[in-house]
Amino acid sequence: MPRRTQSRHGSLQYWPRKRASRIYPTTSFWPKFKDARPLGFAAWKAGMTHILLTDGNGKSPTYGKSIAKSVTIFDAPSLFVCGFRIYQRSYSGSISLAEDWVKKLPKGLELMRKTIPGRKEFDSKLIDKADDVRLIVCTQPQKSGLPKKKPDVFEIGLGGEDSKQKFEYAQSVLGKEISAKDVFKPGEFIDVSSVTKGHGYTGPVKRFGIRIQTRKDKQMNRHVGSIGSTTPRKVDWRVPQAGQYGFHTRTECNKRIIMIDDDTKKITPAGGFVGYGVVPESFIMIEGSVPGSRKRLVRFRKATRTTKTLPADVKFISTGSKQG
Repeated sequence: MPRRTQSRHGSLQYWPRKRASRIYPTTSFWPKFKDARPLGFAAWKAGMTHILLTDGNGKSPTYGKSIAKSVTIFDAPSLFVCGFRIYQRSYSGSISLAEDWVKKLPKGLELMRKTIPGRKEFDSKLIDKADDVRLIVCTQPQKSGLPKKKPDVFEIGLGGEDSKQKFEYAQSVLGKEISAKDVFKPGEFIDVSSVTKGHGYTGPVKRFGIRIQTRKDKQMNRHVGSIGSTTPRKVDWRVPQAGQYGFHTRTECNKRIIMIDDDTKKITPAGGFVGYGVVPESFIMIEGSVPGSRKRLVRFRKATRTTKTLPADVKFISTGSKQG
């Protein structure tokens, strides 16, 4: 046999395949930018449609021609900046030094349960010890098409040359709103994080796509042929077995933003999106599909693997009702 010198192809699975800890994901890494600005945003997935645009990829055989693309529409009302938190790096990870919250919350945001207990006075002298500053933002469901009252609270990273610049920006936007246009622009590539559709406890055929056995296989068909060798006396973790399928936190990189607009009549079908409804204020249109089901909160982040932009020349947006 020839000697194998090539590196391994393919992934050794996502592991462990267990349920996500919450309905919306956590972003643990933020890219570095010199400008003091938010590096992330969040919106609710409303549905999908298709568009016609001019192919701007110079290496494509259809360059300069009109092509059809599937796109995902997100209901993207502005986020409310309810606080900020400063961090200091240590050997065991980042440590929260202090946080400052807005004194008065707008009507409709039920955040008092999360912000009042344990609140302390913010000491601005701690900023000299800080290595990072992040915004604490919350969604505004009353401005979306969802019949939801309770907002979701999470952190957003900030760009800046040092912690003092980030701190000054955080103070300037405290108690204000951030829109998608303040963070991204059309044609930009971003990273998308979401919790995938959940399918519950399933067998190895559906979970890993293994072959269904024949009629001679010991009265079982939907199982693996062998769970391993006699020694060592244990089942390896790579063996396909039954367990949780779906509802996992996943991140897809380099998804292009086609459009960010406040005129929702351009994209809303008659009667609204199936299973979601009408997008009332503003929307984000992203090329291709995105993990997660309708009505699920999806988080966006500045791209970590590319800085290129490719504006889209949209010719037509389908507003027909999409079933399924």
